[in-house]
Parts: sequence; C-alpha cells; structure tokens
Amino acid sequence: MTDMGCVQAREYFDPALLEIGNPSQTKADLSVFEDSNTQAPGKYRVDILLNNQFIETREVDFTLVKDASGNQSLQPCLNQGELEQLGVKVAAFPGLAKEGCADLSAAIPQASTEFRFGQQQLNVSIPQAALARQARGYVPPEQWDQGIPALLANYSFSGSNSRATHDDGNSNNSYFLNLRSGLNIGPWRLRNYSTWARDNEGGDKWRSINTYLQRDIVALRSQLTLGDSTSPSEVFDSVPFRGGQLASDEEMLPDSMKGYSPVVRGIAKSNAQVTVRQNGYVIYQSYVSPGAFEINDLYSTSGSGDLAVTVTEADGSEQNFIVPFASVPVLQREGALKYSLTGGHYRSSDSSVDETAFAQGTAIYGLPWGLTAYGGVQGAAHYQSVAGGIGKNMGRIGAISLDITEAQSTLSDDSTRSGQSWRFRYGKSFVETGTNFSLAGYRYSTRGFYTLQETLDTYSSNNSPLGEQHKRSRAEMVISQSLGESAGSLSLSLIDEGYWDNGQKTQSLSVGYSNNWQGVSYGINYSQNKNAASSNGTRSEATDRVLALNVNIPLNRWMGNTWANYAMSNTKGGATTHNVGLSGTALDNNTLSWGVNQGYATQGGRSNGNLTASYDGGSGQINGGYSYDSHQQRINYGVAGGVIAHAGGVTLSQSLGETVALVKAPGAKGIDINNNRGVKTDGRGYAVVPYISPYRNNAISLDTTSLPDDVELELTSQTVTPTRGAVVVARYQTKIGQRVMMTLLRANGEPVPFGATVSDAANPGENGFIVGDRGQVYLTGLAESGKLGVQWGKGGDSQCQVSYQLARRHSQDITANGIQIMNGRCL
Repeated sequence: MTDMGCVQAREYFDPALLEIGNPSQTKADLSVFEDSNTQAPGKYRVDILLNNQFIETREVDFTLVKDASGNQSLQPCLNQGELEQLGVKVAAFPGLAKEGCADLSAAIPQASTEFRFGQQQLNVSIPQAALARQARGYVPPEQWDQGIPALLANYSFSGSNSRATHDDGNSNNSYFLNLRSGLNIGPWRLRNYSTWARDNEGGDKWRSINTYLQRDIVALRSQLTLGDSTSPSEVFDSVPFRGGQLASDEEMLPDSMKGYSPVVRGIAKSNAQVTVRQNGYVIYQSYVSPGAFEINDLYSTSGSGDLAVTVTEADGSEQNFIVPFASVPVLQREGALKYSLTGGHYRSSDSSVDETAFAQGTAIYGLPWGLTAYGGVQGAAHYQSVAGGIGKNMGRIGAISLDITEAQSTLSDDSTRSGQSWRFRYGKSFVETGTNFSLAGYRYSTRGFYTLQETLDTYSSNNSPLGEQHKRSRAEMVISQSLGESAGSLSLSLIDEGYWDNGQKTQSLSVGYSNNWQGVSYGINYSQNKNAASSNGTRSEATDRVLALNVNIPLNRWMGNTWANYAMSNTKGGATTHNVGLSGTALDNNTLSWGVNQGYATQGGRSNGNLTASYDGGSGQINGGYSYDSHQQRINYGVAGGVIAHAGGVTLSQSLGETVALVKAPGAKGIDINNNRGVKTDGRGYAVVPYISPYRNNAISLDTTSLPDDVELELTSQTVTPTRGAVVVARYQTKIGQRVMMTLLRANGEPVPFGATVSDAANPGENGFIVGDRGQVYLTGLAESGKLGVQWGKGGDSQCQVSYQLARRHSQDITANGIQIMNGRCL
C-alpha cells in the first residue's frame, strides 16, 4: 500500500501560450503581472481613504512586497509622520519605524491597506482604538492651502439709455461700475470695494466703500482684520469701524462642529451600534465600546425635531431614548467658544459724523445641559455698556434666549442718559403639526437706553436732531406652516418697530401661500408696510398694501427649457396690473437665459413690456434688455465678471466668490468644468472655478466628453482645500499630441511580443503602454515626430527603439475619431 500526499505549487502562466500562432516569436517577461492583483511598482497619484472615508489625493510610492505565503503585491510606503496625519496614535505603537516605510500590519493589530488599482484608491484600514478621535469631516490644518500670489478683481458695469415718449423726448443716460479688487500674498488678503457712477449731466463720482487687510490665525481658529469692517451682531448691534478685529471663524471647524447640536450621552452594555434619527431620517450611525459614550459631532440642523437615539447591543437588544432638540441663533455646542475683540474708530456712512474711537469685546460659550452663556462690553469716550444673557435648549417646548444690556450715554448736547434693553428670542419646530418658528423675538428698551451707534451719530457737524431714530421696541416673527403632502404651505413674517421721540411706528407684515401641482408652481401673497423708511431717510405716514398672485407653468412638452408665467398685483388704491410672459434657457449647459413680458394696468389702461437676455460664459456674463411703458422707452445693458493675474498670466472668469480655484491643464483648450455652468478652459488651459468652500475638501472635475482629440488627462478630478479668500491651483497633467494605433515590428519583420511595454524614449520613467496582440499598441499624446522605447525583457536583445513621423491631420490614415493608423519598425 502506498501513501499519497498533496503538493502545493505556485500558479504560473507561460507567456508562450500567447504566441501559439507564432511559436518563433520571443516571449515577453510578464512576471510582474502573473498575480491578478499585482501591477508595476512606482509612484501613483491616488485618493487616500481612511476606513473608506476620503481624506486627500496625492502621490504615493508603491513597492512590491511578498507576504508569508510568497505572494507579492503592491504596498504603499507610508512613514510615521504620514500615519500621524491620518490620525493614528503613533506614540502607542513603538513598532512603527520613524524613518522609511512603516510596516503597518505588523505594528498595529488588524490594520491593513488595500490598493484599488482600477479606481486609483488606497484604503487604509485602522481599528478605531488606534485612531485619535476626530470630528466627522475634520480636515487637518496641514492640508489647508493658502493659495498662490495673485491679483484679482470683480467688476460689474451697467448702463441705461432712456427716452421720454412725450413732451420733447428728453433722453437720460446713466452708468454704474461696481469694482471689488484684491491682492493675495501668502496668508494675507488685501481687499478694496469701490464704485463709480456717471449721471445724465456727465458728472463722474468715484467712491471707495471699504479697504481691509485680512488673514487667518490657524492656532486660534480666528480671522484677523485690519481696516474697514463691521463688528459681529450676536450680542450687540453691528457697528461699522476702521481699525482692527480678531474674531472666531466657524468655517475653520468641521461641518459636524459648526452651529448648535446637543451632546448625546448614554451607556452601552456591549460593543454596540448607536443610531440617531431626526424626523424619521438617520442622521448619525456609529459603533461604541462597552461603557459610557458621548456623541458631540452631530451635524447642525435647522432645529426641526427631537433626536431619537437607538443603542443596539451585540445580542440584538435595544435601548431607545429621546434627546430634545431646539435652537436659537446664539446657542453653542457644549465647550465651544465664539469670541470677538474689536477696536478702532466708528465709521458712519454719513461723512459729517465724527470718527469716535471705541472698543468692543464679546464672548459666547456653550455650557452643559443645553445652556449657553454670552455677554460683552463696549466702551467709547461718550458711551459705556455691558451685556449678559443665557440661552437654553428646552427640548420639546423649544429654545429660548434672554439677555439684558445696560448702557450709559453722553449725547452731543452733553446730556447723560442711562437705561436698559431687554431681548427675548424663541425658536422651535413642531414636527407633529408642521409648524416652524424659525425666529420669534421681542426687544424693549427704556427711554434712557441708546445703542453705541445711536449715541455716536449725534456727534455730527450737521447738528442732526437727537433721538430721531431712538428705538423703543421691536417685535419680529417668522413662521411657516406645512399643510400636508400636496397641500402646500403657509408663511408669515411680521416686524413691528416703535420709536420713543416721534411716536411713529414701522410695521411690516407678509402672509403667503405656495404650492406645486404636476410641475405648475403657484402662490399668493399679501403684504402691508407702514411708515417704512425711504431711501432719503424720511418716513411716510401712508400704509402700502399689495395683494399678488403668481403662476409658473413649464412648457417642456412643447418647448424645451421654457416656462410661461403670469403675475397679478393689486395695490391699496385699487390699481391692478397683469403681466404675462415667457422665459427659458438655451445653448449648452443653459448658458443663455431669456425672457419676454407684457403688462397691462387697469387704472388708465396703460401697458408696458420688456425683453431681457443674459449669457453666462467662462469669461463673464453679458446682459441686455429693452423695456417700454407709457412714459419712456429704455435700453439697458451690462457686463460682469472677474479677472485673476497670476504667475501663468491673466485669466478671465465669471464673477468671483470669496474663495476660488484656478484650474491649470496646460495646452488643454475648451474643456468644461463639471457643475460650473459655462466655465471652460481658455486657450492656455486655465479656467476659474468661482465658488469653492474654505477649509473644506473641494473636488474639481473636468468633463472628459469635451476633451479635444489631441489631449489626454492622467486624472480628471483634483481635490483642493483652500483657506478663506485663497486662490488655489487644481493642477492637471496633460498629454498633448496625437492618438495613434501603431503596429510595432522588430527588425526581422516579426511583431514585438504581447505584453511588451512602450514609452517615450526621451522620458523613459513615464508610465508606458502595453502591446496587445500582433504587436498593436494604442498610444496617446505623441508629438509630430520622435522615438519610442520598446522593451519585452531584461536583456539587450529584448528591447529596441522605434522612430516615427506622424502624418498630417487630414491624412487618409487618420480615422473619423482622430486616431492615426501606422506601422513602426525597430531600429
């Protein structure tokens, strides 16, 4: 009897099988590809994920490493510093080498890496116990990009030419320019806002509205502003000033730590799953260890609905409890501090008012039990005040805040006044009834109470009357009420403001209903305004009442991207106007917007109409229109956009936001930027993404369907993480040249082996192309002429060079989709 044993051998693929039809052909060395999970070692630009959560995009070195079974695979070379940036507690794992590549799986139990070659993703899997706790959405400050040095400007020019239809047909021309310019150097942002106007008489007027210098202070999560600005308004009324200010910047916090959200606390009996729901939707889910747990990084919501918490234990049993939730603007998370320090001179829009020096400090701090304490001080030569208050999340009945400000003022007539101002605010959403109190508040001030701005405005060379704008009380309320599915919603807005010395009131009331039925949107609104301040500061005793109806009907079934609209309004005097029109969009990405409207007034039988159009291009917006009524005809026009001057030249753009990205794809002309209407690269490959979020990862992707035939991109998406006000560059590596399907032949006329690699002889280190069957290889980015290096083994007789000369672009050897067909022979 003979014993039989098993022998395990490593799987091997014989490259000769690829050449069965041509056995004389030399075999290529394919050893690096024998494992289905193996690719060539080298540098790869990858998306780095930590436990399947995106962190950043950058180049990583990969080397071939054999495991205990002898299988080789690509492994990333990550050093201790890089792991620490990912949040790994490196001090707890002395086995992590300080220099060179760290052996992650050996040093940290259950840690591993996975290179997803097809998606160019590197997922680093680390047990939660080995990670320092970070708030969801946290981006390390080391990844924040201060951007490039740049000059930038926003411009908006408008003009109109009108002619009267009666009398002597007088014409009236006016022009206006709005200019916001700036300079970026490192973390510093210099900004200026100026305007220019020309009236019908030809008079020019330049005006500088404000100028300031700003930078972020990363260690304090704050912004330093020097120059013209305004103070925060959470504790005191906002005050315009020229001076300096250091204030918290919530944008530097992760989204999960911004605004207010309660802390969820509980006790898990085992390794448990914690699920948090609001209004039936899951807003948070995580896993906790046995014992007490705390969740303090819930994303801030609108305050609509209590939090339902479910703790699912390892054995399947559940704990369920409710965390009441409501908010008002002043509330802060437990342990969060929001502050501001302001000093300088009061800067009134009225040049006759004295520039009095003042200082102000405010602080808002989140306490346990849903409490927030806040307060501040103000001081000037003629004014002192102190404020203090408390806010409370009261759960099911809502959230409230109550504060008092004590002030002492010396007015310009040398009279001394002192008084108090009380303020109460309330907010709550009642999910059961669909009622949302987004804001309800009341402030009452005694006769002797003056704000800092009211006091300093009395020190004017015009000797303006005292107390003309001396407020006594202000009540405000904003309510929305859902009427159920498909029944629409109601809204109510109310402001009532009273004054001590003139006995007048400012009242504003707006009530509306809106709904949507099978794509048709409609609404009705009633508004009433009494004693509203006019543009020159005077007050009218009249009460304006307006009832309005609007309907918007899509016409996509007959005319693409077109809507019909109707509007009716009826005013207090009984005058009724009717307007009907069409509006829509056209061209690629809906870059052209247009509208035509015709109106009729029942009082006097007068008609009016207008025609408008605007085009949003990558270099800005242009608009124009024509209108007429019984008194005049008018033509209006305008242009708006942005300009950035940088090391690569000058790039035109749409109107710039505060923080922007400069796309750099050298030589790639006319490529559309996804999710940015009308934005595309210029002739040099530059484009501007006008709005991105500071201190956040922003993915900027190019539309590959708009790529020219002679352009190839290594990556189509880049991630940038700018600081506030930065101009950051999203760099794309491009290959400019022809696309070629080449059949490579050796000197003896035989095709080069299957699997051979081909690269540009002038840049042998670049990623190569793989030869397919019968010596065919698809090449991109080829110059008009050059040499290619071909290699199918390690010996000198297993490589050669191929010289080529491409045909002209209109040659018959070029296919309809721009691919040139040709042969290449080894030298």
